[in-house]
Amino acid sequence: MKTSTRTVEHTRPRAQTFGYYLSFVALGLIVASLGPTLTGLAYNTHSTLRDISVLFSARAFGYLCGSVVGGRWYDRIAGHPLMAMVLLAMAVSLACVPLVPVLALLVLLMFVLGINEGALDVGGNTLIVWVHGHQVGPYMNALHFFFGVGAFLAPLVVAQALLWSGDIQWAYWTMALLLVPVAFWLWRLPSPPAQRVSDAAESGQVNRLLVVLIMLFFFVYAGAESGFGGWIFAYAIGLHLTDGPTAAYLTSTFWGALTLGRLLAIPLAAHFSPRSILLADLLGCLLSVIVILLSAHSLALTWLGTFLLGLCMASIFPTTLALAERRMTITGQVTGWFFVGSSLGAMFWPWLIGQLFELNGPIVTMLTVAFNLAMALALLIMLSAHAQRSTIKPLESAQA
Repeated sequence: MKTSTRTVEHTRPRAQTFGYYLSFVALGLIVASLGPTLTGLAYNTHSTLRDISVLFSARAFGYLCGSVVGGRWYDRIAGHPLMAMVLLAMAVSLACVPLVPVLALLVLLMFVLGINEGALDVGGNTLIVWVHGHQVGPYMNALHFFFGVGAFLAPLVVAQALLWSGDIQWAYWTMALLLVPVAFWLWRLPSPPAQRVSDAAESGQVNRLLVVLIMLFFFVYAGAESGFGGWIFAYAIGLHLTDGPTAAYLTSTFWGALTLGRLLAIPLAAHFSPRSILLADLLGCLLSVIVILLSAHSLALTWLGTFLLGLCMASIFPTTLALAERRMTITGQVTGWFFVGSSLGAMFWPWLIGQLFELNGPIVTMLTVAFNLAMALALLIMLSAHAQRSTIKPLESAQA
């Protein structure tokens, strides 16, 4: 009887973690599906590409709302049924996307889809912390690696659907069907117990300061990642480094390196503290951007800097979440606020680059990314200094 109980207790976290990995493959599929299908959606709604680009903003705003609201949901509702319902809602939304003939309705649908994406993202990042606690580092990096796997597969699904049917609807319907078994897998598993924060701790200045610092960190880091990933294509074209197809491969190199880096970061997270990993990552990122800035007319060095930047950025987001777990109790609401910071950064900094790009030239892209990374390094130093003064969950203890 004891042996049976121990076996169940040992296998349950594995099954739960596997479910989170599957859900993040699904999340990556959905997040990366809009770009390759944008032309088809414009055709369906009789819109121009300039008009249809509003879908990115609608989904990003929904993602922001879903991050805030979803964080509160996970503190009050069993996590796995909630994630399963979110996945099913996303499946229904995906199935409807290629059938909507009016842009205004499609904008509304994308907003709803964004809400569910944000809620799923917060859920996976919160629940995996609740399952693994101080040992979450490698599992968190693996979680974000599987997001990259889904993002890598999305264009392949779209391409195969177009080859087979000549229409984007089968791409959306295929992705919708893939979400259903993931939802049922999570539904049947028991949810991890929610972590609670006492009223005294929740109202304390220390935890609030940490939340604000980490929100700011995510704000500038997400700006660097999305700014580089979103503008490296235009940067390469604007400097006449290469043609369109090669610039597209350059963009793929960045996201591919990001996914590869998350795989390589899994064993590193088991042997080094989050603070040490983040320090090395940010210094590597700054060095990579400097390589690109100093080789503005060399495609080979730009390619090298892009690959290295993707590798160094890979583990920053999951490692910061692992660091936060060591400094405070991670509730769904706290995770939601972290994602508010990253969502705002992903919305603001690429927009700012766009406003300055034509006026100041393509170089503004790398200068903005470098500024964001320098600010992230400064915030990491502030977090470390705060950790040395605080006595709650020492930063260097219980290494993952």
